[in-house]
Amino acid sequence: MTTPLILVLDTDPPPRLGRLTGRARVRHADERTLAGLLPEADVLLVWDFTSDAVREAWPGDGPRPGWVHTASAGVDRLLCPELAASPTVVTNARGVFELPIAEYVAGLVLAFAKDLPGTLALQREHRWHHRETRALAGSRAVVVGAGPVGREIMRLLHGLGVRVALVGRTARRTIHGVEDLDRLAAGADWVISAAPLTEATRGMFDARFFGLLQPSAHFVNVGRGALTVEDDLAEALRRRWIAGAALDVFQEEPLGPSSPLWEVPGLVVSPHMSGDTAGWRDRLGEQFVSMYEQWAAGEPLPNVVDVRRGYVPSPDIAL
Repeated sequence: MTTPLILVLDTDPPPRLGRLTGRARVRHADERTLAGLLPEADVLLVWDFTSDAVREAWPGDGPRPGWVHTASAGVDRLLCPELAASPTVVTNARGVFELPIAEYVAGLVLAFAKDLPGTLALQREHRWHHRETRALAGSRAVVVGAGPVGREIMRLLHGLGVRVALVGRTARRTIHGVEDLDRLAAGADWVISAAPLTEATRGMFDARFFGLLQPSAHFVNVGRGALTVEDDLAEALRRRWIAGAALDVFQEEPLGPSSPLWEVPGLVVSPHMSGDTAGWRDRLGEQFVSMYEQWAAGEPLPNVVDVRRGYVPSPDIAL
């Protein structure tokens, strides 16, 4: 029996796959060589999950891997009609990023409520300016995206005394459907975007949406950059339609030094780092190795993406 070939779409540093020595052959590809190597691969590991190379190379000639795993939560950078129509199984890195992202969101909400940005700015100016801050307990949050990231955000905010409404694609049990989003957001203190990027969610946070929010509200996006119409958010902040916002994801990354977003009043900009705690690459590598062992043993894979929807469906939950 031929030893399976794992093709890795690489970035630096590469994954640690030493545990698979003797059980798999590993070849590395970049955006230039991927298309030519795809027909030889049994498994494709998309380690460079910021690349569009898979989406561009997949429609080419020849056989395709039976399993594609991306070392990310989102799959929008690799899905294309040809991949979605193929029998290939697509999996993601669900289980690695949820808690770190939720901690990051909780940190932002606390920082906004207690005006830490204002305190740091006043310290730089050597100004003693007493203020009153907001009570977090009893405030209302809407988390958009009912997947594992959104659920972990909800859990941590609950622990801080925040009343949280979770909004998903469709209403079910304790989850609101998108038809409830406008009503819930209009009364929210915190709107958190943790949704996947699909055709239905692209640009959903726009001028109309920001116009619904109360002036004291804050908006945080840790989902995908294209969920937010950035110019509309910037204008909402300049006009003080809302009190503040934080973006960890952007339509174009990295955000260029000349981007006007750096100077928008009330906006916190971070470089797509909310899920990246020390050792995250090692955890991604370990997850793939464990999944490969399941695949090689003929066992069902976890984290299988519904390629029609663009994410891994979540079961209902009881709060």
